[in-house]
Amino acid sequence: MNKINASTKTVLHAQNIRKSFGTRGNVQQVLKGIDLRVAEGEFVGIMGASGAGKTTLLNVLATIDRTTDGTILIDDADISRMKDKQLSAFRRDKLGFIFQDYNLLDTLTVKENILLPVSLGTMPKKVAEAEFNTIADILGIKEHANKYPHEISGGQKQRTSAARALINQPSMVFADEPTGALDSKSASSLLGTLEDVNKKQGVTIMMVTHDPLASSYCSRVVFLKDGMVYSELYKGDQTRQAFFQEILKVQGVLGGDSVDTI
Repeated sequence: MNKINASTKTVLHAQNIRKSFGTRGNVQQVLKGIDLRVAEGEFVGIMGASGAGKTTLLNVLATIDRTTDGTILIDDADISRMKDKQLSAFRRDKLGFIFQDYNLLDTLTVKENILLPVSLGTMPKKVAEAEFNTIADILGIKEHANKYPHEISGGQKQRTSAARALINQPSMVFADEPTGALDSKSASSLLGTLEDVNKKQGVTIMMVTHDPLASSYCSRVVFLKDGMVYSELYKGDQTRQAFFQEILKVQGVLGGDSVDTI
């Protein structure tokens, strides 16, 4: 299997990541010393049984929450040591987010939702307009630009969310169960688009999912068990069908949910 090329730039480097919840006498340790590297241009899936720490890991890596211990470097910047104001600016300028529930603002149009991250930054208006046209074309939602979220389908809402995550040309995009609220056709369409964006534009993506079908679109899958890295699979030159079968085998060992085949 193909592993990360040593000469490829590391976008994310997490060392000894620990996260606990609770107070003295009632502490739950969720992440127990995770080490993880993500190279530029990777599409990494994070899987594991319920309670394994998937979403907690994504939250601390994506600056949504803070670690209890450990170091996280993104683009060589140590986000684990940043103050809140620095972290907010870094999140705005360097990261993109795709959430299961879309997180769109109902009072804004599709276009306004997509342009929201750059409206808070320093990107010139003409550049922002060009970026919008490019990403809206790629995601197939340009014709819905002037519609409001309640006027479009779930799949179109998630594509809008994905476009918003990509508009700022982020160093890394984090996706938390992005297909969880979609039907199978919309989910496959979105995943195919993310795979294309990853391969053709070199966007680095990390996606948490419970679904091995979704993970089969990734270039690497990291499995968590009890707050630690259990194993990893690299897609390499395999077909998506073959990679899907490998993922199913590991998920079976970990006790994950079963799904239909591709």
